[in-house]
Amino acid sequence: MKALMLGWEFPPHILGGLGTASYGLTRGMAQQSDMEITFVIPKPFGDEDQSFLKIIGACNVPIVWKENSWEYVHNRLQSVMSADEYFRLRDGIKYDFQRIGTNDLGCVDFSGRYPDNLIEEISNYEAVVSVLAHKLDFDIIHSHDWLTYPAGVFAKQISGKPLVIHVHATDFDRSRGQVNPTVYDIERRGMDNADHIMTVSNLTRRTVIEKYGQPEWKVTTVHNAVEPLKNPEEFTKKPRKDKVVTFLGRITMQKGPEYFVEAAHRVLQCTRNVRFVMAGSGDMMTAMIDLAAHRNIADRFHFPGFLRGNQVQQMLAESDCYIMPSVSEPFGISPLEAMQVGTPSIISKQSGCAEILTHAIKTDYWDIDSMADAIYSIVEYPAMYKSLSELGRAEVNNITWYDAGLKVRKVYDKAIGR
Repeated sequence: MKALMLGWEFPPHILGGLGTASYGLTRGMAQQSDMEITFVIPKPFGDEDQSFLKIIGACNVPIVWKENSWEYVHNRLQSVMSADEYFRLRDGIKYDFQRIGTNDLGCVDFSGRYPDNLIEEISNYEAVVSVLAHKLDFDIIHSHDWLTYPAGVFAKQISGKPLVIHVHATDFDRSRGQVNPTVYDIERRGMDNADHIMTVSNLTRRTVIEKYGQPEWKVTTVHNAVEPLKNPEEFTKKPRKDKVVTFLGRITMQKGPEYFVEAAHRVLQCTRNVRFVMAGSGDMMTAMIDLAAHRNIADRFHFPGFLRGNQVQQMLAESDCYIMPSVSEPFGISPLEAMQVGTPSIISKQSGCAEILTHAIKTDYWDIDSMADAIYSIVEYPAMYKSLSELGRAEVNNITWYDAGLKVRKVYDKAIGR
C-alpha cells in the first residue's frame, strides 16, 4: 500500500499538535510491512527522521519549467533532493503556473510556518502537489487538516485515486464559533470531495456531521495516541519546596488560558506553596500576563515561552499537575505526554482525549471552582497524586500509534474497495 500523505509540519520543527500527530501516526503505520509513505510538507529543514517514510519538500519541486544543467541542480539541491528526481518531477508539470513567483529552479519558496499569506501558500502547495500527482506512484491520498485539503482534492482529480482526509481540528474549534468563511469553505469542499473522513475524536466527528453536512457512514473516529518515551528514566522531578502546576500549549482563546489563571487565583487563596507555569505562545499571552498581575498572583506565575523537543517532556516531568482547560479541543495529546512521565492531568470535558482517558480528572472548561479543587487535591494530598501518577502512566502506555495506524489502514482498504 502506497500512500501519498499531505501535511504542513513534521518534527522536529513543529508549531503545534499537528506535527506531533503526523509523526506518531506515520511511525505507527510504517510498522505494517507493506506500507510505503511519501509525506509532503511545505519546507523540510533536513533533520527530519526519514527512516520510516520519505519526505518531499514542496519547496524543492519545480512547478515552472526552467532550463538548468544537471550539475547546477545537483549543487543547489544535493542535501535535500537528487538532481535525477528533480528532473523526473519537472516532467510532471502539466499546467501553466507562471503566475506564481518561483526561484531559479522553478520552485516556490515556502515559509514552513503559518504566515500572514497562508491562503496563498495553500494555493501554491496545491500547485506543487499537482506535479507530484502526475509523477508519483501511489494507491491513496491522505490529507492532514484543512491546509492540504485543496491539494488533496486536486491530486484526486488528476490521479483518479481515492482521497481520505484527516480532520485534526475544524475552524469551529479554533475560533470558538466565530468561523472564518474562507476556511470553512476550504474545509467543506475537502470533506465533500473526500471518499472518507477520519476525525481525531467523536467530538470532532459530531462537528463534521452536524456543521459540515457529512453523512455518518462517511466519517470514522481514529483517536490519537502518544509516542513511547525512549528514556523515561531521564525525566524526574527535582526536590523543591513549591509544587508546580503547568499549562502547555498555544495561548489562544481555544485553549482557555484565562480559566487556568482564574483557577490559579482560587488555589492561591488556599495555599501559597504552588507555582503556575503557562508555557507556549499566542495572541492572548499579553492579556494573560496582565490578568495574573490584576489578580495579584504575578509572583507565582511563570511564562517561559514556546518549548521544543525534550524541553516539553522535562517541563511536564518537573510538574506536579498538568492542566488543559480547552474550550474546544479535538483531541489534545499533551495530557497523554504528561501522564507518560507520571504527572497527573486535569482536562476539560470538552476535549477529545477525555473520551479515552480514565485516570485523568475531567471538569467543564468554565468550572473554575472544580479545576481549583482538583489542583489543590493533587498538590496537597500525596495519596491522590500517587494514585493518578501510577494509574495514568500505565493507562497511556497502552494507547499506541500502532493501533491507530491499523484503524487508518482499515479506512484505506475501504476507500480503495478492498
